[in-house]
Amino acid sequence: MLISTDVWVSALIRRAELAGASAVVVRKGDARAGAVLLKAYNTVERTARLYAETIGLDGDRLWIQPHPDVPEFELDAYAARQADYDPDIWLVEIEDRQGRHFLVEAVADEG
Repeated sequence: MLISTDVWVSALIRRAELAGASAVVVRKGDARAGAVLLKAYNTVERTARLYAETIGLDGDRLWIQPHPDVPEFELDAYAARQADYDPDIWLVEIEDRQGRHFLVEAVADEG
């Protein structure tokens, strides 16, 4: 059974906050089945990474970085384009001294 997006996002935010990070929902999408974009901001290095939710070959949730190694304003522009395309999408931003994303699912290129 899949968990609804609003519950999943709440759990992500709670994990981040328990670890001392700041997390906020910037854009709220469909509560039951909206896709999620996650922006992780490293407050020390002042860099950001964007993670997009997708489904892996095994049918499980997988996170990818659609635009690795680009400036933050390009990540924000990508997120805005996705929101224009998909009104059900969520955007969550996490600010952390280590730039952690707090995802427990598989992240492409991270093992």
